[in-house]
Amino acid sequence: MKTLKFDHDLAQLILEGKKNSTWRLYDDKNLSVDDEIRIVDKVKTDMSDTWQVIGHAKVNEVVEKRLGDVTTEDMKGHELFNSDEEMLAKYRSYYGERVTLDTPVKIIYFDFTPVTGEIPTGAMLLEEAKLYTDGGSRGNPGESACAYAISKMDGTVVEKAGFYIGIATNNQAEYYGLKQGLERCRDLGINKVTLYSDSELVVNQMNGKYKVKNQELAPLNQEVKAISDSFEKVTIVHVPRELNKITDSEVNRILDQQEKARHRKSSGR
Repeated sequence: MKTLKFDHDLAQLILEGKKNSTWRLYDDKNLSVDDEIRIVDKVKTDMSDTWQVIGHAKVNEVVEKRLGDVTTEDMKGHELFNSDEEMLAKYRSYYGERVTLDTPVKIIYFDFTPVTGEIPTGAMLLEEAKLYTDGGSRGNPGESACAYAISKMDGTVVEKAGFYIGIATNNQAEYYGLKQGLERCRDLGINKVTLYSDSELVVNQMNGKYKVKNQELAPLNQEVKAISDSFEKVTIVHVPRELNKITDSEVNRILDQQEKARHRKSSGR
């Protein structure tokens, strides 16, 4: 389930049945019809320990158009804007000066069901996070896995996960780690990410310092860039492997499991 966070006044409008839509730019959260969403009320914006899950929503319609083509009719169930200038100022506060009247917007309509007693996880409470990713292949190409770890800005890990991805190269596995980690951060409603990877090649390709010459990596590079563009800010940093131990260990744990399972199968156990 994806998570959307709203300032307290907007969350209250949802609870009162006066708001049943949200506008997302740059395909933020990648929402589509039938997606289920957890709605979080940021009761006090700068105090995440006050945030509450107020209910669940289900997307029932998605309308896509240019921001400058939005009509008064589109604002039903949404906060109103008295002018294009007011609308631009609002969305530039979220996404920066790149927003123009030509920017595509997805108008998401949803049905809301209130819930009580659901406690947000540590990862749900983050607006900004550190993201560690890794990928590895035994054989290059060979059996491969990737992993991510999400932490608070003070380094406290709040979530980690790893995935077996089949036969791939080391560099492909590294890209899959970025992809899985960024998608998870997006689903959690995290807006700013500092991503750490020990792959110098992938980091430099993502930052535009290296060209992507490998045809198998090019589509992965473009896919990950598209995901990163949906955030308010993503910074990608190279770190040595010893500073990326959590995800490195997770990758090796998954590959060890695959190797043991393969051995058991071959020995008939």
